[in-house]
Amino acid sequence: MELSAEDALRINVLLHNQPLAIRINESRMILDGLLAERETSIQLNPTGNRQSYLRAVRAVLSEYALGTPGGYPLYLQRWTRMGTMREESLEQLLLLGEPTAVFAVVCAQGLTDELARRAWWAVEDAENARRMLETPEVVAGQSGPLLARYLVDYLPFESDSEKISASLRLALQPGLLHHTEVAALWQRANRKGAWLVGFLQARPGDLPLVLPPFPRSVATTQALQLLAEEGNRLAAALLYCDTAAGQAFLATCDKVLQKPGSQDVVTATLAALAAALHTLRPEGDPDLPFDELQQEAHHFARHHPEALACTANDPTLQPTLEAVYLLSGVGYGVVRPIFRRSSAVGTLMRRQLKPVLEPLLRQLLCVLG
Repeated sequence: MELSAEDALRINVLLHNQPLAIRINESRMILDGLLAERETSIQLNPTGNRQSYLRAVRAVLSEYALGTPGGYPLYLQRWTRMGTMREESLEQLLLLGEPTAVFAVVCAQGLTDELARRAWWAVEDAENARRMLETPEVVAGQSGPLLARYLVDYLPFESDSEKISASLRLALQPGLLHHTEVAALWQRANRKGAWLVGFLQARPGDLPLVLPPFPRSVATTQALQLLAEEGNRLAAALLYCDTAAGQAFLATCDKVLQKPGSQDVVTATLAALAAALHTLRPEGDPDLPFDELQQEAHHFARHHPEALACTANDPTLQPTLEAVYLLSGVGYGVVRPIFRRSSAVGTLMRRQLKPVLEPLLRQLLCVLG
């Protein structure tokens, strides 16, 4: 299909002015161009079927940007979703008026703050914002705070717990939100497990929750500090749990696991717990069911040299050390026996998880003050 003479002329004039990005409003049949100093709009006048006409418009844009009227090939979509598109091609993709091409740009490894600005102008979308905030250069640039605030404003419209947690994890990166905004988000997150998971992932050592340190004796704390300085990882982990920041983190994990709403919330909280104590397991996730994890922790607390060094000064530490080591190994293996045969959420999921969550919460309480 041929473009109308008026549309062809105006589009060519736009392209002659070297636009930075192009977007198409299909419902209103308007083509917008982002120029260096301003924006411009072209009201399209279809000469036939609207979809066929839009394909013709995009063919003109593709010929200009890519040297071929074929548009954005499907095989390129697979590459660019994995972030493997060549950096020199990213600017051209923003001239196609294709949302999928914009998504390719925001996923690319070569994304810059300037490209993020253009891509955001082309398509404002929560998934695009999340992808761009995975890029350190964008987080540190001018686009970072804008994208973070968009994700925060969009939270009431998200229903998927994993996306909610991801949005908060990314928006809460240092330097993006003012501390008053973070405090307001924490208040809103009070009874929302997926929101709290976002905080656990983003700032495990800096939660807006004030709790006192664990009231351990001065002699025990000093002994643990000496051991930690000598390289005792278990002593260092216990000292972290005893701090105000550690207690706030553990208390928040406890709050989420008391009444989780979805399987994603449970697995993400377990992963956050293990990540906070990852130094105890340099080999990674043991991927064990809870019973085996408990047996392993029981043996560790009674036989491992680092545990014996800690209890030599204070034998009453043994249950706490066992709990800390167990918590460092929680992961999907703990809930796999239940989740692999059930997709339940809410009350039914919590009932099914009771045999696992109840003893796990007891271990958490053992470390909490």
